[in-house]
Amino acid sequence: QVQLVESGGGWVQAGGSLRLSCAASGRTISARAMAWFRQAPRKEREFVAAINRGGGSTVYADSVKGRFTFFRANAKNTVYLQMNSLKHEDTAVYYCAATQVYASVSYYAATGYDYWGQGTQVTVSS
Repeated sequence: QVQLVESGGGWVQAGGSLRLSCAASGRTISARAMAWFRQAPRKEREFVAAINRGGGSTVYADSVKGRFTFFRANAKNTVYLQMNSLKHEDTAVYYCAATQVYASVSYYAATGYDYWGQGTQVTVSS
């Protein structure tokens, strides 16, 4: 089992930055693809970004491309989401997710991830 704990959320003015962290315990994440999803009130959970096992490949939702950066530190069993130029519409609960070991999944689908954190709230004031 992998336990994921997100941190770094909070309140920020539009245009500001936050860095989210997702620390894993129980098992290593080095052999797992990782992702961030988010869910705003009264909306479906949506894909934000994903990163492959080695960290050399990332994909982003169009809405965050160029503003968010996803990177991983396997030695720390942690992944990070650097969020810059935040907009009010980025307000949501952000969830970290992990696949099974060496799983081949569609990065964009929540169903491909077997482990989820509890989420961290990000609020961007307009």
